[in-house]
Amino acid sequence: MNEKNSLLAEFEGVVSGHRDGHGFVIRDDGQADIYLPSNEMRAVLHKDRVKARIVRQDRKGRPEGRVTEIVERSDSPIIGRLLQESGVWLVAPEDKRYGQDVLVPKGATGAAKPGQVVVVELTEPPALYGQPVGRVKEVLGEIDDPGMEIEIAVRKYGVPHEFSDAAMAQARGLPDHVRSADHKNRVDLRDVPLVTIDGEDARDFDDAVYCEPAKVGRGKGWRVLVAIADVSHYVQTGSAIDIDAYDRATSVYFPRRVIPMLPEKLSNGLCSLNPGVERLCMVCDMLVNAKGDVHAYQFYPAVMFSHARFTYTEVAAILSNTRGPEASQRKALVPYLLNLHDVYRALLEARKVRGAVDFETTETQIVCDESGRIEKIVPRTRNDAHKLIEEAMLAANVCSADFILQSKHTGLYRVHEGPTPEKQEILRNYLKAMGVPQTISDNPQPSEFQHIAQATKDRPEAAQIHTMLLRSMQQAIYTPLNSGHFGLAFEAYTHFTSPIRRYPDLLVHRVIKAILTQQRYQLPALPTPGEAHAKLSKRLASRAKPPTEQPAKKPSADTLAWQAAGLHCSANERRADEASRDVEAWLKCKYMREHLGEEFSGVVSSVTSFGLFVTLDAMYVEGLVHITELGGEYFRFDEVRQELRGERTGIRYALGSRVQVQVSRVDLDGRRIDFRLVNADEDILLRAMRDKTGNARDNPDAEPRKGRSSQAKRGRQSDEQPKVRSDRAALPRSTDPAGAKPPAGKKTGRGNSRGPSAKARKSRR
Repeated sequence: MNEKNSLLAEFEGVVSGHRDGHGFVIRDDGQADIYLPSNEMRAVLHKDRVKARIVRQDRKGRPEGRVTEIVERSDSPIIGRLLQESGVWLVAPEDKRYGQDVLVPKGATGAAKPGQVVVVELTEPPALYGQPVGRVKEVLGEIDDPGMEIEIAVRKYGVPHEFSDAAMAQARGLPDHVRSADHKNRVDLRDVPLVTIDGEDARDFDDAVYCEPAKVGRGKGWRVLVAIADVSHYVQTGSAIDIDAYDRATSVYFPRRVIPMLPEKLSNGLCSLNPGVERLCMVCDMLVNAKGDVHAYQFYPAVMFSHARFTYTEVAAILSNTRGPEASQRKALVPYLLNLHDVYRALLEARKVRGAVDFETTETQIVCDESGRIEKIVPRTRNDAHKLIEEAMLAANVCSADFILQSKHTGLYRVHEGPTPEKQEILRNYLKAMGVPQTISDNPQPSEFQHIAQATKDRPEAAQIHTMLLRSMQQAIYTPLNSGHFGLAFEAYTHFTSPIRRYPDLLVHRVIKAILTQQRYQLPALPTPGEAHAKLSKRLASRAKPPTEQPAKKPSADTLAWQAAGLHCSANERRADEASRDVEAWLKCKYMREHLGEEFSGVVSSVTSFGLFVTLDAMYVEGLVHITELGGEYFRFDEVRQELRGERTGIRYALGSRVQVQVSRVDLDGRRIDFRLVNADEDILLRAMRDKTGNARDNPDAEPRKGRSSQAKRGRQSDEQPKVRSDRAALPRSTDPAGAKPPAGKKTGRGNSRGPSAKARKSRR
């Protein structure tokens, strides 16, 4: 399309607002977003569907557009605080991307009081010369009420948090225990000492394990049973509970609260593998040889009896000291735990041979008091108990994928593709710039990433290098088109082990049952995909391709239905992650408000053209040191090295750099924490100057002075690399999403969690 035609063409998409007043049209065709200046945002709101035309290129080279038609107004509720200003009632949206306050007529405030958090629905859309008008639909309460951050998040992200009356009625009609009639056509495993191993705060137990030595082929090995809650026995396809479960697609985990995928009677009761009671399960029965390879496997429905509920801490203590107090209390079960530990070590060796990517990251846990206030944020340590359960679950998931693949039945795979060519090039350039002799090939394998991680683990910048390796990876998705799992180095992989909290696992159980009975599972008619599904569908249109290079055949109706289900589950997984991060960011902001003005040491966790993200050592909280807080200096942003470098002093801030910061500002509504760099110690500047001039300490004229250098005053700019001036008038304090972005997974000024919980880690493989 030539330039003239492109200026005349109209493009449809969804408006994405920005807290500074401008916005973007996220085009349906996946092309570059269209920038909308603030005057174009007056008549539209965040999430509206519009048609727009490109009118020019802005100063950053982005296509700038004009809205030509409002196709559809978003029906998403707006959450905010009800305020009264000069006799006028209005709601200030909690999500600043909406950009405009909502006027509320005097009679439309309901029972809400000034300052309370409310849900408002629009009665009149915005216009060029008029604000949107709405009415209060729901009163959530006071801003400081315990759990308010969760009430806001579930509505803000559209997380279903109330079960339908039909689903609750159906749940009440289910039995309270396993009935004798349920034993029919099941293997009786009640005498096998299966046990569950979970975290201290776990409430639903969906997996149990057992291991014994066995002869495998001509050598030694183990028989491993992984028993998973048989949710599919109670949740029938197309039932009221099933419809609600599909709508949610996953349980959502918040500090102090879980929004389950299934009603509590199922998730914590009838399906949960609680100790001392009979439960129905689906079993993956495996023979593992001494090399850690699964020699054979079979699936079958069974009835089991959990002989103990272990915690990770307890199992780790037993494995480290079989004569300790923990072991003496569980004497009869210790041999089986030792067997599990033995097979884990074999599986771990197989992982190394396979070349699976395995980076150690710091995960954190938010500890709250009874009122929901953060008491502390502590690192989660992964011991051998965590790892042996993880390896057992991985093995069962691989067997499930292989079983479906060999049967030629359509199902959902958990696909994780290798880095895109663009990300490969960025990573190669980075490794070269950092002086890492190893690199990746044009068709990289997981073992190459693991080799680089091992080769650089003792370097001072190891954490920085490993972070870049992780960021080059793509996100995993659910799809019926298997193309393997890159990170785990599996040719086929799926999710089988958590049907209580993940809908894809429930679908996999149904498919396996259908194969066992020589039938074919048929997906029910699924609800219309929501906004998240549509958004993800467009973004992933070019992904999840068939593993062969043959010309693609037109997919069957069955495949299309499974693709829709996979996209729905992938999108809702991301929705759950976003809601969880939002709540964690809120809690961390409230926590850091109590530490305003205090100084902390930290490490640079992300570098952008507009500043540094720093994670505090003691708090595990992340905040932004804006470019304007780095002193009177011009800084070059080196995208290849992921660093900011001062032109005059030569000072560098890169991933992994250690800094001292002061908490300068906390914006609860914006989920943003700002730090100020503490420059009390100028030794780092002196070292940088010495590196630059060779005689900084001997030459008083070379020592850093306040203010800009003569080169900065003249404003000379190099064409080699972009330069960012550390001057308050040079840049806005907020991030421009169409300009320089933080690397994937980082949010501007938000105190994000450093990693998922142990439960979430197990679920997202």
